[in-house]
Amino acid sequence: MTKVFIQTYGCQMNVADSDEMFTHLAARGAEYTDKLDEADIVLVNTCTVRDHAEHRAVSFLGRLAAWKKERPHRVIIFAGCAAERLGAEIQKKYPFLDILSGAKDIEHFSDRLDASGLFAAPGRAGEAPAPGLTGYVTIMRGCDFACSYCIVPSVRGPVKCLPAENILKEAAHKAAAGAKEIMLLGQTVNAYRDGQTSFADLLNRVSEVPGVERVRFTSPHPIYFTPAFLEAVKNNPKIARNVHLPVQSGSTKVLQEMKRGYTREIFLDKVRALKACGFTISTDIIVGFPTETEEDFRQTLSLVDEAEFFAAYCFKYSPRRGTPAAQMKLLDKKVLEERLDILLNRVRGLSDAAYQTQVGTVKEVLLESENKGRSSENFWVKTHKSYPVGSIVRTEIEKADGTLLFARD
Repeated sequence: MTKVFIQTYGCQMNVADSDEMFTHLAARGAEYTDKLDEADIVLVNTCTVRDHAEHRAVSFLGRLAAWKKERPHRVIIFAGCAAERLGAEIQKKYPFLDILSGAKDIEHFSDRLDASGLFAAPGRAGEAPAPGLTGYVTIMRGCDFACSYCIVPSVRGPVKCLPAENILKEAAHKAAAGAKEIMLLGQTVNAYRDGQTSFADLLNRVSEVPGVERVRFTSPHPIYFTPAFLEAVKNNPKIARNVHLPVQSGSTKVLQEMKRGYTREIFLDKVRALKACGFTISTDIIVGFPTETEEDFRQTLSLVDEAEFFAAYCFKYSPRRGTPAAQMKLLDKKVLEERLDILLNRVRGLSDAAYQTQVGTVKEVLLESENKGRSSENFWVKTHKSYPVGSIVRTEIEKADGTLLFARD
């Protein structure tokens, strides 16, 4: 029995892609191992959204030279977004690399394995590792936006929505394997549509799958949160009341130059509408886009204050070769670092403040250990009593301590 070690970089969609690729390896007789030294195959699934993520993946690939030299029969597969962007360049630089499979080829990964001549023909159906409490299910691939700083559309291609029935089968499979929560994945996940099935329809249908207690999704785009969506999901408590909604900038001018497709005012309207339905909201913010002025940055700070996010993940602008913004003159590195430091100080404590507002409320907690789990709004809650992992406990919140709520159970 050959053994495969998987190193995944990047987002939750990459985790789901790694699981999918593993099923094809398993169908050819491989089993999973978490020990690199005992592996016969290494699958490196990569990210290229930021230069740092790509660099980490390429560095890991370079370190595999010694691993393969120990046993030349070993197989190295370099897959995903960085593989798509770098292409033949990476195989030329690292000739010990056996199989290159870009993100656009995920549906043809089995063909890549066959074409390599390194594997026997597939036999039994492959099985991904057990999903745990959360099962990741990809519902769409690619992106139809053209944000001026983003490389995702070029490495993942245009939007392709997967058939609703296939998604429901995958969700049922994950639930049967023990998942209590299903996370639906897509680059602009709330733009999903399959014929007459809208994203809201899909959420409701997945929530009806036997064994599914909660449904989450990521990453949505602001413009696809409509009154019709909120109306469709407002009466379904299984749909988690937490959204990660990237804003990137608080300046309408910068948002237009980023080609985000919305204004500051539109974004804040979406935030208010979501909060009115009980959603907590986290976000991503890019500091130092090439055209960002001091006034633009002040508008970002004021948007953070006005939106009162659950959490905010802040990053310095990272130019990606091949994107329109990569041709722009970069801001001074010192300016970027100063602005990031100011923003981080501004967002520090957002989560603590959000947790404090929950004291006295009643939460349904999905237990991820015997006495700790997450609420629908994604708050961590600790219980006094012990419960079976995977059970849901309805309890009042007694107190908050930092980013942890304590139940009065």
